Amino acid sequence: MDTKYTEFKNRLTKLYGRLGKIARKSGITCFRIYDLDLPDFPLMIDKFEDYVYVAEYERNHNLTSGEHNFWLEMSKEIIADVMDIPMQNIFFKSRRNIKSRDDQYTKIEGQKKEVLVKEDGLIFKINLSDYLDTGLFLDHRKTRKLVKSQSEGKNILNLFAYTGSFSVYAAAGNANSVYTLDISKTYLDWAKENMKLNGFEESDQYQFIQGDVLMNVDLLKPKSFDVIILDPPSFSNSKRMQTAFDIQRDHWWLINKCLLLLKDSGIIYFSTNLSKFKLYAEKINSGQVKDITSATKDFDFERKLKRYCYKIEKG
Repeated sequence: MDTKYTEFKNRLTKLYGRLGKIARKSGITCFRIYDLDLPDFPLMIDKFEDYVYVAEYERNHNLTSGEHNFWLEMSKEIIADVMDIPMQNIFFKSRRNIKSRDDQYTKIEGQKKEVLVKEDGLIFKINLSDYLDTGLFLDHRKTRKLVKSQSEGKNILNLFAYTGSFSVYAAAGNANSVYTLDISKTYLDWAKENMKLNGFEESDQYQFIQGDVLMNVDLLKPKSFDVIILDPPSFSNSKRMQTAFDIQRDHWWLINKCLLLLKDSGIIYFSTNLSKFKLYAEKINSGQVKDITSATKDFDFERKLKRYCYKIEKG
């Protein structure tokens, strides 16, 4: 075996041994194992119970098509061997640099593979075949638990909700109400399904709203929510904005809009995966802004975490 493949196998064996042990002790069955650790293997590897999702990141590898296909097959064989996973349970995706939420969630043609997985006793449908992301962002595992712990008797608003994992956690935390808002009907239907899998049917208590958050945020009733989950895309073309929404430039504007929706002593959990993000705290109408990125970082993201998270209280 070529030296670089041996190095990859050794690295993956070490990581899987250490992280797998922690996961088993914690009862966690979905976790990240490898994240761009070696230059010759620009991969992100996640384990979802009996399945493995692998994303190959764009690079200038100087390989011919045949050489690249060989590299892919060798990588897949090593992953299957180290993790004792059947080859057919490993799903590879090529992940180019993306500029918008639409690019990230564009459907990929091919054989459909959906499975149900558990996290913290809750059930989620993931899709390993059709999209660049599976439907469950592992880096927010601790953030979801935090929301659950603060949801009892509260009114929760989940904006840019994607597949509704935060909504499921809020409902499981005995929230008084959960509003789930996303522009995509596909993902809103997915969120409904995730809620239903956990016994939470669409009702007055659990409402789903399809629409552009940037256009609908002013239509929501002020001082109505105790907790708001705000995880916007880095870029978005919205009719609500004179120019495209830019998370770095415009985050303070959106946060201030959400502060108006909070009851007294309400909380916003704001996050972004923009790598060089800088919070404009001086523009935010709150004196209680706390960076909780480290507090929401779990064992499988200790080495690398590509997002920020803030707790913003009304006041």
